Amino acid sequence: MTDTVAVTSRRREATRQKLLDAAAQVFAEVGLDAASVEAICERAGFTRGAFYSNFETKDELFLELAANVARSRVAAVRGRVGDLERAGAFEDAAGDAFEIIQQVLDVSADDRLGVLLMNEIRIHALRNPELASAYLAQDDEMRESVAQIIEDIGRANVLRFRLPSDAAARLMLTVWEGSAVRSVMAGLDYDEMCRRTNEELARVAQLIIEPPQA
Repeated sequence: MTDTVAVTSRRREATRQKLLDAAAQVFAEVGLDAASVEAICERAGFTRGAFYSNFETKDELFLELAANVARSRVAAVRGRVGDLERAGAFEDAAGDAFEIIQQVLDVSADDRLGVLLMNEIRIHALRNPELASAYLAQDDEMRESVAQIIEDIGRANVLRFRLPSDAAARLMLTVWEGSAVRSVMAGLDYDEMCRRTNEELARVAQLIIEPPQA
């Protein structure tokens, strides 16, 4: 009986995840308001019954999806920071400080659909207090993760920053996301999007990192 329950639970979770994945694509393509339950079910390969056995409304699904996106973005940043720490990147940051920060941001780089979905979430967060609270919490975690990297580099005494770590992190994240949005609007492919974003971040680095002393 226990095995049967476990199998049923796994199947239900797999169905739920497929619906969330399909919804992410549909929301990114047409927006929350234009997306229909039927379109999401068709993309996922399920019936309306499967949808309503997992979610009461489309809005409920959207809120869970937004929370999942937030968690995955923060987890990606934290995971990359952990990788860099284990590799000893912060112990020998001379000359590579900006590259380290860039690597952490790159791990969360979105493709076109990812950028569209994040902006759809932002739009609705402006109107929905519950979603706004979750979005701001995720944004704070992202900023704190990047700020911690900047502090670690500063403690290595190899580079100095003109701004406090929190302000520097917010500036870099703002430029990074703004560049990604402009790249999508311009119809650039993923590789070109990354190249443009890296160029923008390099310009910011020149402004916020003190030049080495002669």
